[in-house]
Amino acid sequence: QVQLVESGGGLVQAGGSLRLSCAASGGIFSSYAMGWFRQAPGKEREFVAAISWSGVSTYYADSVKGRFTISRDNAKNTVDLRMNSLKTEDTGVYYCAADRGTARAMGVASVDYWGQGTQVTVSS
Repeated sequence: QVQLVESGGGLVQAGGSLRLSCAASGGIFSSYAMGWFRQAPGKEREFVAAISWSGVSTYYADSVKGRFTISRDNAKNTVDLRMNSLKTEDTGVYYCAADRGTARAMGVASVDYWGQGTQVTVSS
């Protein structure tokens, strides 16, 4: 059983930056692909970014490509999401995810473990 705890959410103005962190425990962190998803009010949870177990490969939703960066530290069992040039449409609850499968194929249905989520609000 893997436990995931997110931190770093908050309120930021459009154009600003935030860094989300996710701390994992209870499993072999380096054996999981890790990712971030988000859910806006009234919308379905959607993929944001994923990183392979080694950290070599990363994948992004088109809507965040060039603005967000995912990284991981297997020695510290953490995965981060650096978010720059934030837009109001980036507002939502951001969830950390662990997947036994590949980062390339990560989706809502494939995730094995979820964090509790952290709120990100981008104001205009």
